[in-house]
This record gives sequence, structure tokens and C-alpha cells, in this order.
Amino acid sequence: MSTVSGKLTVCFEDPFWIGVYECIEEGRLSVAKVTFGAEPTEREVNDFFEKNFYKLKFSPGVSTVVKEIRKNPKSMLRAVRKQTRNAGIGTKSQQAIKLQQEAGKAERKVACRERKYAEEKRMFELKQLKKKDKHRGH
Repeated sequence: MSTVSGKLTVCFEDPFWIGVYECIEEGRLSVAKVTFGAEPTEREVNDFFEKNFYKLKFSPGVSTVVKEIRKNPKSMLRAVRKQTRNAGIGTKSQQAIKLQQEAGKAERKVACRERKYAEEKRMFELKQLKKKDKHRGH
């Protein structure tokens, strides 16, 4: 009995979105690459593969070791949900703003640390001065 498994990965390779479809059949791995223009939605990807799956040109099969991994359905569902969650920010301008925010955050962190260090040093000097003043009278 042979099993066939497929996996689709959609990622951004500047300047296009790329879909890589991996198919493992009878211990042989074949790969097809699809180039999307703008970021595709989940529905667009599903429609594309429903209509054009048989037109895809797969690479020659490469032998591979197939591991049978049985996962808990709940953890599998959690992993799928985590992968499909929209974690990134879409437009380049929004990404630039986010980078600017992160740079400002790092600068503030450094400045705060320096202020804290200066305040600690000032307090230490005050304590030393108080000690000296106490010993002067005797």
C-alpha cells in the first residue's frame, strides 16, 4: 500500500510570493514551484491548486526517507492555526514604520539604562559624601 502526501509552503522571495508544493509518493520527493504576484489569500491559493494542479511541472523524483509521524489532532490543529495566522505586517511602508519604532525603542532603552546608571552613581557619591561629613566632626 502506497501513501501520497503533499505539502504547500507559500513564502515571500523578493519581489514575488512563491508557492512550493512538495509531493512524496512511494518514497520519492517531487517539487513544483509556482510564482504568485501579490500576496495571495488562502482562498486564491486553494482555487489555483484546484484548477491548475494537473498542469504543474514537478521535478524528477528524489528518493527520501518517509517518517510516519502520528500527532495528536488537537496539537496538529494548533500548529496549522499558528502557521496560517497573519503575523506579519503587509505593506512596505508599514514595515518601514515598524522598523523605525523598533529603532526608537532600542534608543530609549539605552538612554534609560544610562540615566539609571548615572542616578545610581550620583546616589553613591552622596552616600560617600555623607560618610565623610559624619567622620569630620571627631
